[in-house]
Amino acid sequence: MFERKMPLFTLFGFKVSIDITWFVLVVLITWSLAKGVFPHYFTGFSNTTYWWMGAAGALGLFISIIFHEFCHSLVARKFDLPMKGITLFIFGGVAEMDKEPENAKSEFFMAIAGPISSVVLAGIFFLFYVAGKAVNWPGPVNAVLVYLGWLNIILAVFNMVPAFPLDGGRVLRSILWYAKGDLRWATKISSRLGAAFGLFLMILGVINFIGGNFIGGLWYFLIGMFIKSASQMSYRQLLVKNALMGEPISRFMADEAVIVPSSIAVSDLVEDYFYKYHYKMFPVTDNGTLKGCVTTKQIKELSKEQWATTKVSDIAQPCSEENAISPKADSINALSLMNSTGNSRLMVVEENNLLGVISLKDMLKFMALKLDLEAGE
Repeated sequence: MFERKMPLFTLFGFKVSIDITWFVLVVLITWSLAKGVFPHYFTGFSNTTYWWMGAAGALGLFISIIFHEFCHSLVARKFDLPMKGITLFIFGGVAEMDKEPENAKSEFFMAIAGPISSVVLAGIFFLFYVAGKAVNWPGPVNAVLVYLGWLNIILAVFNMVPAFPLDGGRVLRSILWYAKGDLRWATKISSRLGAAFGLFLMILGVINFIGGNFIGGLWYFLIGMFIKSASQMSYRQLLVKNALMGEPISRFMADEAVIVPSSIAVSDLVEDYFYKYHYKMFPVTDNGTLKGCVTTKQIKELSKEQWATTKVSDIAQPCSEENAISPKADSINALSLMNSTGNSRLMVVEENNLLGVISLKDMLKFMALKLDLEAGE
């Protein structure tokens, strides 16, 4: 999902990263607070003070979202759900899970943890505001504290809207899942509500835009578009998971894989293999022993003048968790690996022996056929 993220720090074993789109949000939030919100509600401060207040408000938003997502992650860990980490992006933050919750109970508690954490954090900010008023803290400090208190209340309320993939949508899905015991049906209902809510926000954005509220209208429209897209994608991902669940790797494996000898030149590799078979990855062998694979990525790292003087053995990647998979692995794991690495083909390897190759194209064809045949179920 996030291809342009930068790592920030690790806390409690969770890696926190920032997608570059987050910087757009920081600038917009700081500007809107400094030039709009704070001057409107808290008068009498200098222009410089308002900018410092805007920066502090943006920092408080950063802390609030991190705290919200950490609570999701900690509860997920308690239910043995592996977490990739936390990423901040233009629409807030997300705790990235390697897999969906196993049951309705874990889904419910993981989802509800976020809004509860925002309410708790709001209470903390309001307590500091009351204390600051009592001891006469500077007005700008108190203004930022009360803003952050209300901000977290708004975050909690917004996240509890029963529209998947918002926290409220996940809570709704968990309740429907528990009531009927059907995750697919529960996801379908909550995702449709999510798409409808996203469409509502998009229409609200257009209305605000026409009414002269350009910035507010743009945000409503973009957030609505994101929620609508994410809700529909979540349902499609579940359908894919159901289609592949229990399917053996062997169903997609090409037994007679095209093998590349490690001794040939890259120029011959390009001409006799890449241009002939149109694959982006080939297994590499040395006297019958698997040495790894070679991809178009390694080729592009060379200049064309180097092709004739460079051997395949010089650029081949050894077998690793990124390009090889066990025949005992689940097909879902293979698809997840392809998605995370960007590889469209994987070697099926057992004890350093090449058993075959699986491709994303073959898996997608199978899923499309299965979904078409079982659409009425």
